[in-house]
Amino acid sequence: MSGVVSAVEGAEVVFRLGDAPHAFTGVRLWQELGLPAELLEFKPVGYGWELRLPRPSVHRMEYLFDIADLGMRTDPTNPRTVGGAFGDHSWLPLPGYFEPSWIAAPMIASTLTPLTVESPVGPIEVHLWAPEGIAPTFELPLLLAHDGPEFAAYAGLTHYAGAMVDTGGLPPLRLALIRPTHRNLWYAANPQYAEALTQYVLPAVQAQYTSRRPVMMGASLGALAALHAEWLHPGTFAGLFLQSGSFFTPETDPQESRFEFYAEVTAFVDRVLTATTAPSTPLVGMTAGTTEENVHNNRVMAARLAELGLEVAFDETPDMHNFTAWRDVLHPELTDLLRQTWGGADGTGTGRVGGAGA
Repeated sequence: MSGVVSAVEGAEVVFRLGDAPHAFTGVRLWQELGLPAELLEFKPVGYGWELRLPRPSVHRMEYLFDIADLGMRTDPTNPRTVGGAFGDHSWLPLPGYFEPSWIAAPMIASTLTPLTVESPVGPIEVHLWAPEGIAPTFELPLLLAHDGPEFAAYAGLTHYAGAMVDTGGLPPLRLALIRPTHRNLWYAANPQYAEALTQYVLPAVQAQYTSRRPVMMGASLGALAALHAEWLHPGTFAGLFLQSGSFFTPETDPQESRFEFYAEVTAFVDRVLTATTAPSTPLVGMTAGTTEENVHNNRVMAARLAELGLEVAFDETPDMHNFTAWRDVLHPELTDLLRQTWGGADGTGTGRVGGAGA
């Protein structure tokens, strides 16, 4: 039906679904913002169903329609969808939102080389990305990414890297995209996985490609696992880029207490928060969504790492816990960290570089 579209209208976000005969018995909105359930029920109107919400304090909003008897669906009135680990979501831009400029850059020619590493937790799959034309023996800076294939697919990590290299924002680099076979088990402060990453995966990559200390990145549990690996094996990484880390504590995250590895996560986080010294001092970049649940534990962790003497750059963005939010701050946040880390001859440069458009 013409005009039946979801949209931002003034101080409201209006969600609409055409169903004039009211064949559906009800419609609810699924969203990430933690809004009260009583606000999410659509009301029957002449053309079908409608929900009006006060405009939230984010610059983009991901959502689904939960239609009675049909289940979760993307919004048929809205052509904007975004992929993620849990399927496609509809999304609406709010006033002031702009996608990163590097998204418009053409994809550069590149290579993707598979590598399987046997380890104490079983085989670990890694894909090595590099700009095309780089000889395997040519040494380049190395960035490792937890959930790497998903970061490439849903957050455009390889597109970002190529755009930065192509414009001179970063030097040519290699990306090691790590695929977790048992994500929760591996990433939830697991000492065996920390050993596998630092003593098996990294040496296997370095033996073929580089001798430099790399930068390690991850989001959510992947960020926790990155910090955990460096804490248990200090000096492995020159820098850490931690996005929306799952740094659970009983005080900030009681809602996560049913997570199967909650005790392991909170025990490690407590170990960091109560430490009097840090085992190493990698450069640290951190980001989190201003309205996501993890922002509170990220603020606590960022402050504590800084107190322990680490150089920490922490940025909050008006978004939630999703790949697009993590994508949108790769530049300048990750760019700055990589520039600083790779600024010296040994890959441990000094002096944080300010954000710059590219």
